[in-house]
Amino acid sequence: MYLTRRAEFSAAHTLFNPELSRDENERLFGKCGNPQGHGHNYVLEVTVKGTIDTKTGFFINAETLKVIIDREIVDLVDHKNINLEIDYFREHVATCENMAKWIWGRLQNKIEGCTLHRVKLFETANNCVEYFGDENEGPR
Repeated sequence: MYLTRRAEFSAAHTLFNPELSRDENERLFGKCGNPQGHGHNYVLEVTVKGTIDTKTGFFINAETLKVIIDREIVDLVDHKNINLEIDYFREHVATCENMAKWIWGRLQNKIEGCTLHRVKLFETANNCVEYFGDENEGPR
């Protein structure tokens, strides 16, 4: 059985690799590499899987999952500049892909009674990434 919880947050970021020159960053990331940054209204979907408890009828209370997602992700990034306010992104390019891996790393050991299955992050209505984890990676 799978349960997906959706959350939304607004945040700013810029795509910039500190190991590259400003010109290289501009060529690689275009307008998304603007040093002043830009913002998105992100939509996050977190999917967990588990076995239904016959006593409760669910394997995790959706409200419990909401509280974990808010505490571990939304409260940290909502209305923030990801590059400046999240330590991991001071050294890693704040792409949607890296954000999904970071989110996975923050959640993977915080959800009890079930298993994290998928992190899906929409950066825009047209662009999203899905991450299913890798036991050897996932920044925290």
